[in-house]
Amino acid sequence: MTQQARFPSPYDLAPPPGAEGWKDLYPYYLTFKDKLRSEEDAKFWFCDAQHWPSPFKPFDAITVEFAVKCLGQYNTRHYLVPPANGVEYRIHNGYCYMSPVAVAPELIADRVPQFLERAGHYFQNWQSLLENWDKKVRANIADMETIHFEALPDAVPIEWIKGGVGLDNTYALTESYDRLIQLLYKTWQYHFEFLNLGYAAYLDFFGFMKSLFPSIPDQAIAKMVQGVEVDLFRPDDELKKLARLAVELGVDAALATGTVDEALAAVGQVPGGDVWLKAWKDAQDPWFNFTSGNGFYSDDKYWIEHLDLPLGYIRDYIVRVKRGETIERPTAKIAAERDRITAEYAELLDDDARAAFEGKLGLARTVFPYVENHNFYIEHWSMSVFWRKMRELGQILQQAGFWHDANDIFYLTRQEIRDVIFDYGNGWAVGAKAAGPDYWPDEIERRAAIMKALATRPPQPALNEPPAVITEPFTIMLWGITTDRINAWLGGDDKEGHITGMAASPGLVEGRARVIRSASQLDEIEEGEILVAPVTAPSWAPVFGRIRAIVTDVGGMMSHAAIVCREYGLPAVTGTGTASSRIQNGQMLRVDGTTGEVTVLS
Repeated sequence: MTQQARFPSPYDLAPPPGAEGWKDLYPYYLTFKDKLRSEEDAKFWFCDAQHWPSPFKPFDAITVEFAVKCLGQYNTRHYLVPPANGVEYRIHNGYCYMSPVAVAPELIADRVPQFLERAGHYFQNWQSLLENWDKKVRANIADMETIHFEALPDAVPIEWIKGGVGLDNTYALTESYDRLIQLLYKTWQYHFEFLNLGYAAYLDFFGFMKSLFPSIPDQAIAKMVQGVEVDLFRPDDELKKLARLAVELGVDAALATGTVDEALAAVGQVPGGDVWLKAWKDAQDPWFNFTSGNGFYSDDKYWIEHLDLPLGYIRDYIVRVKRGETIERPTAKIAAERDRITAEYAELLDDDARAAFEGKLGLARTVFPYVENHNFYIEHWSMSVFWRKMRELGQILQQAGFWHDANDIFYLTRQEIRDVIFDYGNGWAVGAKAAGPDYWPDEIERRAAIMKALATRPPQPALNEPPAVITEPFTIMLWGITTDRINAWLGGDDKEGHITGMAASPGLVEGRARVIRSASQLDEIEEGEILVAPVTAPSWAPVFGRIRAIVTDVGGMMSHAAIVCREYGLPAVTGTGTASSRIQNGQMLRVDGTTGEVTVLS
């Protein structure tokens, strides 16, 4: 391959045929502006396909806005992280691009004491503040659950007239929508309250170890904080318990075939079936508020609404249980490896260094569970409720003739939906026809065609000229954007049949490739294959028992996928950039998760 010096400018990247006019689908502040070309072209942007691997509908851009804005505020305005402000973000051809905002070198020193005071308070009171966070998030979810949207009646209820309420039903409709959006905004404020500090504590420990042992492998440091019990793994653990219970009770045969309703009805007819059905029902709240996607897209399928997904995983686990396999995570083995490596490095330190080592490691282990735990409470549980409520509103407006399908609501921006609610109420109030039913169906059809066209072309991994050296730690740890990775993307490293990436989870295996581009394809995976994907979600864990390793295009050492692979003892190479487009289904691969190398053997 020929080494290139830079990635293309967004201003030179035309949309795919049929996607012209895509910029109209998003708020003005999310796209690159011609007037700002010199300014925007001076920045390096990378594609965050880790969180947003496909183009998103106009409304779904709310997840980019709220998530990345709230990420930035905690670095910049809450804790004053000395070297790092937030992350700028833009949408280009339907994909999200990011550019970290560094702190000017001369300002870093002044931020250090402020960071130590602010972050120090959280570190010193972590447990009590985290208990408070848990209460806040659960209360926020409960508040979202109370929101309901109702179609406008023929007339205001007589009770309202006699009670002197003085309002009509459109007021509640608008108020409920605004409240739902604000509760989502609060959700993402809470999301980052602890997250950046969790990464910061790990990065501090990481830097400390590198200063003492410059040649220490990144994975050795990561192993010292592994072996954690977090709620993100509970949904998968619940399925495993249900599978074992089905075999123990002898209801596994009844569960084996048919639709969900047919299987559950069959279980109810056999001895012990009532016990299993109660366990099945008990597991659903909250653990089935879990998506095989990542929660950022309105079309993510949540288990609670698509019970065929968890039942399918349970059926797979039942087969493995009956074969005598161990389906549980290898927690004891992983903890033993953690303790062994920790002890080996601790023994090399003198008393002063060892005290610092134990202090920094202790803090990293205390805060690290949040790095994964929040994922269940925010991306899965909170977003499950939010998307469900939005579809409820979409259905009411569908019935009012504004569009053909309840999910069409997501082709509008959040501001446009507020206009639609007013239009709906306005027509009702004056006794005339609303304008929307004659406008939105054609417009949604146009937007749907643009979205389909955008999806035909994969995104550029980055834009503009990269810096000579990538040093920003969050960018490296979370997204896997390193100098070596950029060189590989530009064609300077990887050779034919040989792909390099981040050594994300150790182990050396060989197997046939299974290329997966979305969660809807997970049932295609066969026993013993190597999963190759643009990115994986932590919620893909129920298929981890079928595969030998994972290879992804994006993701760093501290990405969710990398952490989950380590906890499941599965070799992984992340951040390859192009593996999912260069590897074909059925090719034999050798994956070395210890070195970050992938070799195509056939």
